[in-house]
Amino acid sequence: MSTIKKFMYINRTAPYGSIYSLEGLEVALIGAAFDQDVSMAFVDDGVFQLKKGQDTSKSGIKNFSPAYRALGDYDITTLYVEKESLQARGLTVEDLMPLTYEDQNDDYQEKPSIRVVDSEQLADIIAEQDVLLNY
Repeated sequence: MSTIKKFMYINRTAPYGSIYSLEGLEVALIGAAFDQDVSMAFVDDGVFQLKKGQDTSKSGIKNFSPAYRALGDYDITTLYVEKESLQARGLTVEDLMPLTYEDQNDDYQEKPSIRVVDSEQLADIIAEQDVLLNY
């Protein structure tokens, strides 16, 4: 009998320029496919991963940001974004993609996945996790 563990994927890097962001997204999806309790946190330059309107056409790099819209389909419904990281980069929650999920416990109502928390709240949430993976 397997025990469900709480996995948190902490995303600290900008979406392009390294493979970490894409790998973090792929590994989170794999973890969710194995029925683990998966959440994601976006801190530092990782907040740029959720920025809406990403355009990579001039860089020759594939824009993988639309894949974030599929997270809810994999039961990844909690995306923590650190408030201080947003503010330090001149961003607000309105600058982020409007990511949602359908809440099965509430007649499939569409609800926001992004939760902006301050660094103290995020530290408490991180302390509750069984497994942490940094990207």
